Amino acid sequence: MDMGLRGRVAAVAAASSGLGKAIAQGLAEEGARVALCSRDEGRVRAAAEEIAQSTGVDTFPVVADVSRAEDAQRFVREAAGRWGRLDVLVTNAGGPPPGSFDELDDAAWQSAFELNLLSTARLVREALPHMRANRWGRIVTITSTSVKAPIGGLLLSNSIRAGVVGLVKTLSFELAPENILVNNVCPGRLDTDRVRSLDEDRARRTGRDLEEIRRENEARIPLGRLGEPWELANLVVFLCGEPASYITGASIQVDGGALPNLM
Repeated sequence: MDMGLRGRVAAVAAASSGLGKAIAQGLAEEGARVALCSRDEGRVRAAAEEIAQSTGVDTFPVVADVSRAEDAQRFVREAAGRWGRLDVLVTNAGGPPPGSFDELDDAAWQSAFELNLLSTARLVREALPHMRANRWGRIVTITSTSVKAPIGGLLLSNSIRAGVVGLVKTLSFELAPENILVNNVCPGRLDTDRVRSLDEDRARRTGRDLEEIRRENEARIPLGRLGEPWELANLVVFLCGEPASYITGASIQVDGGALPNLM
């Protein structure tokens, strides 16, 4: 299936590894030129070079911390300036730390807000003029299955990421007349540094063996295994392409069937 992305320009946040890198790779494989950002200069440059070499398309690494307003704005501005347009935005950021209500102070809440919700709003705000200029755009946010079913011990993610979904749904109404589609993708247990760190935190808190916790978590997934980053990236690439032209305002999980929810 041709995604219609050849020659398009995409900006993918937090793309030096894990889900972001897999998404950038998938978009590049469809012929899109891709800007990647990360706080780590070495890793983002290496990721951009690897993707460019494997796909033959132009990539552009940007050092940026999307929780900082000036960095989020600069990332989008430089991506659009590089190629004279911007068609696709994928917002992504590391998850906030685990913790219960009594463990989290105002600073933790503020940091999670800046990292996950406000970064999304800032990136979208900066990208919209470029999409409006061509009356075509795709925005995909990466959150978590916690927006559909809260996860124990992840209070900040459960709370702040739900705000991202509210933003996505509202934007989908506002931007549809301009042919700008906005959707949300909810990763479940995928084989990423984030999931590994959460398992390690649970092992420390409970005094249990890490491998036991991993096996227990995998047993809760109907497919019986962790997902791979590319399996989520395939959905994101589809949502960014022409075949997804009648999908907006959706929140779709990629979780191996783990969520029991009907919707």
